[in-house]
Amino acid sequence: MPTKTDEPDAPTLGEQLLASATYNRGRAATQALVEEETILALDNVRRLLVVEGEDGPVCHWEGLMGRLYGLGLDDVQRAFLGLVLGMVGIGLHTLFSVGELDERRLLILMRAMPTLAGNDRVAVGTRL
Repeated sequence: MPTKTDEPDAPTLGEQLLASATYNRGRAATQALVEEETILALDNVRRLLVVEGEDGPVCHWEGLMGRLYGLGLDDVQRAFLGLVLGMVGIGLHTLFSVGELDERRLLILMRAMPTLAGNDRVAVGTRL
């Protein structure tokens, strides 16, 4: 008998979390975390972050508060997640942390900034 996860058209956890994000900061942070992929794939993170809401899974960002160093993240993942938490108003990571990020994660955060600001007119791409 097929289960929900066996269904080919079943939404991924990331898609469900994005659908449940109801405000700009939460949507920007969720989008960044979903795009980054490696952090959300960790059981420790999902156990603390994802809770069951009325309509499916939602991000409970407060679940990660004060726990960055106990999640088994490497330095780059920790810096990225700290900056993502800053998007929703949790944590004390400064923008200085972007120096820890690789190019892919930096681009993810840069694309999240217009969403965070509520501005859909700014395009983020590569410089010539």
